[in-house]
Amino acid sequence: MKIVGITGGIGSGKSTVCRIFEMLGVPVYRADDRARWLCNHHAGIQQKVNALLGPDAYMNGEYNRTWIGQKAFHDRLLLQALNQIIHPVVANDFVYWSAAFQQYPFVMKEAAILFESGANVQVDCVITVTAPIDLRLQRVMKRDTLSEGQVRARMQNQWSDELKIGKSQFVIHCDETQLVIPQVLNVYQSLIGEVDRSF
Repeated sequence: MKIVGITGGIGSGKSTVCRIFEMLGVPVYRADDRARWLCNHHAGIQQKVNALLGPDAYMNGEYNRTWIGQKAFHDRLLLQALNQIIHPVVANDFVYWSAAFQQYPFVMKEAAILFESGANVQVDCVITVTAPIDLRLQRVMKRDTLSEGQVRARMQNQWSDELKIGKSQFVIHCDETQLVIPQVLNVYQSLIGEVDRSF
């Protein structure tokens, strides 16, 4: 079984691309969604986050995402400390998850900061999803009701598309000028071909 990483900046269209792969029968592990769940349910994460940030980190037992985000996205050292708590747990969770899909030709691990977190070491190849910054800003401001400044602060903590593309085997453009489904189908066929050749 191959492990395919799928990444892209905030608002690039990763979720859309992942849904298409899922429709093709590919299991997709959404690392960002899973990290949110683990922050609320993993005792080790809760203890360490409380020790790092104090009692305001959890409100009524729930990870105080908005409050933590406001602090972390403007403090690179704090963000790194949080990532060092959360990312190893997510990496282990992915290993357990992927064990259930050994009979599949490949599975996908979707993560916005696949390279930045070092999670790319868990994958055999990478797909980067790209879109122009202006379009990404519009998407995220509308989706998350954030200001432009808040979105740009999050973008600053992610690698540029150029850096990601340079380390990726495939690129999918989700820029509203190119059809996404044919691009996904092309990548899917290439991945299936690679798996077939490896046997």
